[in-house]
Amino acid sequence: MTFTHNYVIAAPEIFLAIASMVLLMIGVFRGDGSTRLLSYLAVLAFAVTLAIVWQAESASAISFAGMYISDKFTSFAKVLVLIASGAGLIMSQDYIKEEGMNRFEYPVLFVLATLGMLMMISANDLIALYMGVELQSLALYVIAAFNRDSLRSTEAGLKYFVLGALSSGMLLYGCSLIYGFTGSTGFAEIAAALKGVENGSVGLIVFLCAGLAFKVSAVPFHMWTPDVYEGAPTPVTAFFAVAPKVAALALFMRALIVPFFAVSADWQQIVVFISILSMLLGAFAAIWQDNIKRLMAYSSIGHVGFALIGLAAGSVEGVRGVLIYLAVYVAMNIGTFACILCMRRKTGMVEGISDLAGLSKTNPLMALSLAIFMFSMAGIPPLGGFFGKFYVFMAAVNAELYALAVIGVLASVVGAFYYLRIIKVMYFDEAAEPFERPINMEMRAVIGFCGVFVVFFAFYTAPFVASAQMAAAALVP
Repeated sequence: MTFTHNYVIAAPEIFLAIASMVLLMIGVFRGDGSTRLLSYLAVLAFAVTLAIVWQAESASAISFAGMYISDKFTSFAKVLVLIASGAGLIMSQDYIKEEGMNRFEYPVLFVLATLGMLMMISANDLIALYMGVELQSLALYVIAAFNRDSLRSTEAGLKYFVLGALSSGMLLYGCSLIYGFTGSTGFAEIAAALKGVENGSVGLIVFLCAGLAFKVSAVPFHMWTPDVYEGAPTPVTAFFAVAPKVAALALFMRALIVPFFAVSADWQQIVVFISILSMLLGAFAAIWQDNIKRLMAYSSIGHVGFALIGLAAGSVEGVRGVLIYLAVYVAMNIGTFACILCMRRKTGMVEGISDLAGLSKTNPLMALSLAIFMFSMAGIPPLGGFFGKFYVFMAAVNAELYALAVIGVLASVVGAFYYLRIIKVMYFDEAAEPFERPINMEMRAVIGFCGVFVVFFAFYTAPFVASAQMAAAALVP
């Protein structure tokens, strides 16, 4: 790797930070009436940032005294985060207006949260890691409670804040233990200090893993997820379900693989444990849910468990599997939440699974789209979700983690029940009152793009896998 001391490699974060300040000033001077304008300017800022990331040099580069890294892995993850953030903001427009949340701070907070995610992905030091996590988290706490007139939203924000502060304390404690043992906070220096250490480092890593497991909502640090997903405004829930997950999983992989590769046998035990628990809880707890947002919360916990299978493998193949899984996961969840945001009647938004009854008769295109996303989440071939699971399971098998792969397959079979149940409600139950809101052009575009990606993923798997392979090779020593 080449060490540089210029600001060029951090151009995506620098541009997004400047953009957030500009948007804030426009909002201050023009007031809440500029919210829609700011939202589309924020989406434009995400698009420009994505172009900067896309055009970045492919070679790995480190800056800011080794605290910041840019390589193919960071570029891959940042592209997913920026797409997810832009889609989340586009889907929010009608909702925030109808629910009385039309305030200019909303898109600004989205931009600041995304900036924190990009910093997380490029963190190459425990201090940079913490700065990125907190910048993301502080913005997300506010967004979760953004609907001040809703008791559920306020409760969701408060729960997320309290439990988030607890996880940050655990993360900092873990960082202090690592610093005390190795004498450094840089990932490369920690890796050098741990060479020759064969075992006994579980206690060193466990608090770091606990703090990061909270950020990805892995069991047993998932307790905030169902309540926050249900209580937060629906477009905020959609945002929570995708962008922060990608950033936190990318950080999880770098924070374990790069500095602790020499003691991978120790942290592998922890990752296998939380992966199994997450898959099982996600599979069984969602069966009894009647609220679709709460069901998606348990679904996301299960998906995190599947993604962690690739991390447990600790190989280039495993990281490649996680990246492919995350790309498909982003498309499936954004598409699903776009459909959920279209569930509106005269009385307001509805969230019950029973409200989808007979949707195939009242809105066949929406029912077809949601069915595609549900089949993909269940892992039915040849949809994208099948390939996501296939690559992480293959990585586990090749790493000789046979029990983990088998449990993953069984959990996937159980989880298919509640996805197929939604399809059954839409296609075979008596039709309920039709939804009032016509699907606008933005929603049609989001649902259509995600549906095409999921359906036709099988036809362009090879170039996508090759890109994920290069990104994974940049991370694993």
